[in-house]
Amino acid sequence: MVDTMAQLPLFIRPTRMTRSARRPAAGPPADVPADGLPADDEVLLDAPDDRLGPALVAAAQGAYGPAARLLAATRERAEWEDRDRYALRLAAFAHSRPQWLLDWRAAAPHDPDALLVAAQLAVDRAWPSPGRAELLREVSPLITAAARADARDPVPWRVALDHARGSRAGHTYFGELWEAAVRRAPHHYGCHVAALRYLASCWHGSHRECFDFADLAAQDAPAGSLVQALPVRAAFAYLTDGCGPGVEQARLDAAADRAVELSGRLPADRPWPAAEIRNLLAYVLIRLGRRRDALDQLRLIGPYATSFPWDRVSDDPLGLFLELRADVRSAPLALPPEASENGRGRRTSARDH
Repeated sequence: MVDTMAQLPLFIRPTRMTRSARRPAAGPPADVPADGLPADDEVLLDAPDDRLGPALVAAAQGAYGPAARLLAATRERAEWEDRDRYALRLAAFAHSRPQWLLDWRAAAPHDPDALLVAAQLAVDRAWPSPGRAELLREVSPLITAAARADARDPVPWRVALDHARGSRAGHTYFGELWEAAVRRAPHHYGCHVAALRYLASCWHGSHRECFDFADLAAQDAPAGSLVQALPVRAAFAYLTDGCGPGVEQARLDAAADRAVELSGRLPADRPWPAAEIRNLLAYVLIRLGRRRDALDQLRLIGPYATSFPWDRVSDDPLGLFLELRADVRSAPLALPPEASENGRGRRTSARDH
């Protein structure tokens, strides 16, 4: 039998590591309502955690100090998943209110944390433009500066991987970036998501190849790594794409099962980073008709709805979350309106960044 992975670019073969075992987390906190789901008016969209919240409040007041201290702490403690998430959120905030970031960069032009947020913001600003590829090429020096500012940090390399996808880089160049990223953090979820998106954009409709990459990465990752959610991310892409050959139901279910196991390992008393994983998993479970499993995830989500994945299929992500949550809790599951006969979505979204 021909090894299908041997036919794929070298960069999609992650470094193998010893897998570790962790005990599943306890169930939802005791103060969750009796049915396990909070009221609609208690659900928040993209609520910041108790570390990010003060930094956003200070930035709204024009102060960059809390954001600088927050990102410096993640770098010093090698909290790469948190660092990636915080950088994305701070850059999104700076998109409409940039003065605090401008002041930060003026005061500390070589600060690795300021450079990271600035690089992410530059990519975000270029992404919606019809001239994306050309605009992104102008951003390259800023991303390079962010990557060189701290040689241990994989997050600028995740930004570089997104940048390469947007600028239509070839496999060879992307592979060099990938190797640099996984050298720093072999199981960094953000870098793996960036690679999966690159594969999806280069091989549009070749969902089996994307699943091959996601499955191999998950097999190589520790049991509690967020990379365990990569196959369910591939399942989401397949279910919402509507093109290419079919993927077996068993493979979709296996991806969901792996993510269910990961969700059980993530702490129940810390909503982040579990919230986005569980929102993604809930959507996929709903699309697969697995109502009971979806309800379990909705209980774990509690009041913490996230824009992704709902904003990829609706202009009202919170509204769609609440609508499908109501369907799951009250009646036998029906596929959402955008589903087609084979369970695939007809609608795709331009929000691919």
